[in-house]
Amino acid sequence: MAKTFRLIGSTFLFFFSTLAGVAQVSSLKIDSLMEEALTKLKVAGAAIAVVKDGKVIHQKGYGVGSIDTKVPVTERTNFQIASNTKAFTTAALSILVDEGKIKWDDKVKEYIHEFKMYNEYVTNNFNIVDLLTHRSGLGLGAGDLTFLPDESDFTVKDVVHIFQHFKPTSAFRTKYNYDNLLYIIAGEIIARVSSMSYEEFVQKRILQPLQMANSFVGDRSINEIMDLATPHSTATGSLRVINRFKIGMISAAGGMYSNVADMSKWAIMQLHRGKYGDSLKSSLFSYNNSGKMWTIQTVLPNYVSERYNTHFNGYGLGWLLNDMRGNLIATHTGGLPGMLSQVTLVPDLNLGIIILTNTESGGAGLTFAVTRAIMDSYFGLDDAGWIDSRAKNFARNANNIDEVTKQVWRKVDSLKNTRIERGNFIGMYEDKWFGKVEVFLKGKQLWMKSLRSPKLNGPMYFYSANTFAIKWQYQDMNCDAFATFSLPENGKATSIKMKGISPGIDFSFDFQDLDLNRVERIDRVAHPSK
Repeated sequence: MAKTFRLIGSTFLFFFSTLAGVAQVSSLKIDSLMEEALTKLKVAGAAIAVVKDGKVIHQKGYGVGSIDTKVPVTERTNFQIASNTKAFTTAALSILVDEGKIKWDDKVKEYIHEFKMYNEYVTNNFNIVDLLTHRSGLGLGAGDLTFLPDESDFTVKDVVHIFQHFKPTSAFRTKYNYDNLLYIIAGEIIARVSSMSYEEFVQKRILQPLQMANSFVGDRSINEIMDLATPHSTATGSLRVINRFKIGMISAAGGMYSNVADMSKWAIMQLHRGKYGDSLKSSLFSYNNSGKMWTIQTVLPNYVSERYNTHFNGYGLGWLLNDMRGNLIATHTGGLPGMLSQVTLVPDLNLGIIILTNTESGGAGLTFAVTRAIMDSYFGLDDAGWIDSRAKNFARNANNIDEVTKQVWRKVDSLKNTRIERGNFIGMYEDKWFGKVEVFLKGKQLWMKSLRSPKLNGPMYFYSANTFAIKWQYQDMNCDAFATFSLPENGKATSIKMKGISPGIDFSFDFQDLDLNRVERIDRVAHPSK
């Protein structure tokens, strides 16, 4: 029936759907959805903008920017939008393509001669599109320990050389595995071609033309922002304030600060295929490149959904792409410690939804549930109870994850009097891409510390055989880890393998990619810097 209306009565269908949508997506309805989601998903604060037919139809903040200060969130409160920055990176590249300064299929080595992947063929054939589409052959989140936790000393120069040290987990261009570091390389191409920093290029060529006056990339302008949401976490139980993640080198992968008032301008421009301004006379990027960004480059498994009648699923250039009820959907999420965001565009309906939150992990449930509820009303679908279902999933998953980690620490506590030869483990170990990690005695306690990522330091507790559980001093995210030593009979440990303890650990804590080998023996009872 719907197809018949679409063919012979599209005007009537659009009118009917719009009326149904307005009835379901009034400001009062959105207020109700947001307030319910904040409560049930334990989110401190959030903001939403809904744009339709080139206009903002709702734009508002909810909750508080910080549970300590109680300052309310408004439509101009800035959040870290994390990986929603990736679409700004692909837009910046589109501008350079339109200007003839680069081509999408140009090889990375043409611009970054020192770039090197895990084998010669991939190195020589890796092009700009490959940087953006998560099909490199590397594993999920490979190398993300270089920036998470923050305040490490890794630089873009380090990242350029890092990929040669990883073992691929799939053939080149055959499998989707989400990657952040290659977007950093994309940002470096923008910098080298434009002769300005990535941050400056985005500010001058995207944010200023769109009059996104309160948005910026990186930490340089952070002190100029008066209204900035504070990140929160429930990783250790109750809702608490955590430290703001410092962007460092990851600007092109996830370094944008913005608010829904500004992001609504971004969404309207995207829905107009690059055009903006009075009478849409200005163009940020071409229609062709809008199409390029919204064309699937890496195919993902389609998910079965009778509710949405989906047919395809994949990743474009900075956008996830699928179809719902016959409509193209371009969407992306973003996450940093205590900050979660979602941008969803429905070009066929000229509809955009932007939600920014300051709480992990309930914010992920809020952005998904409220976005789906609003989209469903435009699709003419009944209420699916998205908020309640996400709240139940959130509680169930949290309980399951908590139980696994609690069992580990209960076992550790039961073994606290186990005698071990601590001297067998003390030493300096090195991984080719992550650098040195030291195992030493702090008092009578074994301790581990990364020399390049100083927040990764903490006591090591006996768990089993040659395995220890590490309780990092960094607790803004749930990232405690196991360290298993290779221990020759009657000898000193020669290497360490690691993995996360929690089954819910963020994939960016890629401890499993470390290959730590002893490089220097240390015989002392206390760390000299302590």
